[in-house]
Amino acid sequence: MRILFIVKEFPHSRVIGGPIIIYNRVKYLSQRHEVSLVAFAADPTREQISSVAGYCRDLRLVPPPPDRSGFQKAKDLISSPAPPYFMLCYSKEMYEKLGEMVRALPYDVAISEYSMVAQYLYCNPDLAGIKRVMSVHECYWLSRRKAFKVNGLNREGLLALYHLHGLKRFEFDMYADADKVLTLTPEGKDELLAIRPGLDISVVPHGVDVDSFHPVEIKGGPPTVMFLGNYPHDPNRDAAVFFGSRVWPIIKRKAPDARFLAVGRGPTADMLQMAEDDPSIEITGEVDDVRPYLHKSDVFVCPVRMGGGFRGKVLEAMAGGVPVVSTALGAEGIPARPGENMLLAESPDELAGATLSLLEDKDLAKRIATNARELVVDRYSWQKGVEILEGVLEEVVGR
Repeated sequence: MRILFIVKEFPHSRVIGGPIIIYNRVKYLSQRHEVSLVAFAADPTREQISSVAGYCRDLRLVPPPPDRSGFQKAKDLISSPAPPYFMLCYSKEMYEKLGEMVRALPYDVAISEYSMVAQYLYCNPDLAGIKRVMSVHECYWLSRRKAFKVNGLNREGLLALYHLHGLKRFEFDMYADADKVLTLTPEGKDELLAIRPGLDISVVPHGVDVDSFHPVEIKGGPPTVMFLGNYPHDPNRDAAVFFGSRVWPIIKRKAPDARFLAVGRGPTADMLQMAEDDPSIEITGEVDDVRPYLHKSDVFVCPVRMGGGFRGKVLEAMAGGVPVVSTALGAEGIPARPGENMLLAESPDELAGATLSLLEDKDLAKRIATNARELVVDRYSWQKGVEILEGVLEEVVGR
């Protein structure tokens, strides 16, 4: 097959979070198929480009759309080609690059990774004759609705309310226009079908490199709790601030020498202020490799309260031998067995209590980490996920 990926964020080998699944899909599919990629990228390094270029027949990068002005945002409410939330990723240059690529090569299937760039497949005459697959990492309408419910009438909540304008109809009309929709979890599939029955959906799970992420006994120093995320993505920012401001103070009262690591790209102003106010909180910013931080962490937390999809960071921690405390939403898609392969908690007191139990009870922490590692090795290697995707694409192309 000739496969064309359209991607919101350039998926190079060192990227973390959602884009790492795209990098591995490109990497493993290229072993038996001809793969090309077009993605938004802001000043990628030569090393980042070279890490993926070898897997691609054609690789093209487009500058991310600039921030929209207040006037443009107001105009988006009445006359834009897409709802305000999708206009955040609207780019005429992306349409042009995509058109150039499909005119240069006859592709069998085009895959949009993240719904934000599915708009480039939707009703696009340049793609006539090409099967269109939309990979939904999270449903934006559900995500923005959750964000409004969590935040209420504060700044973030009102922004979510603004972004809900026109979102549901456009997003689900877009999915209905696709030849296939992909979700990362069965829960994600059920959510979409509850809103628009009849969508053609397959579940293709996340994965992890179980050879690169493995337990290492080099822990030392103070008790360490870690969270990982791309913080421009609001569910990650909210999770870090929620844990640092409402859960961490409870933990510190019983473990005053503990520290909290928030690892990942693009920490926001409220995160940086939180760390400035509390020296036991460390904000690393973007790192080349998350594994050294996992190796020195005693507990991994995923206190996510909004958004959707699959959190690959949880799989990385489980593969790396770090016991996990998560909300039910953060563990979505993983067959969590509380007390056996992770601990689940929701409120600040529950999250603090679960984290402290793993810091204090080494036998419990070791048992959970061992069971979690076994689950990941058995069910979530990258190769298994890409084999499922390959089968789905072959079925779609063969219709």
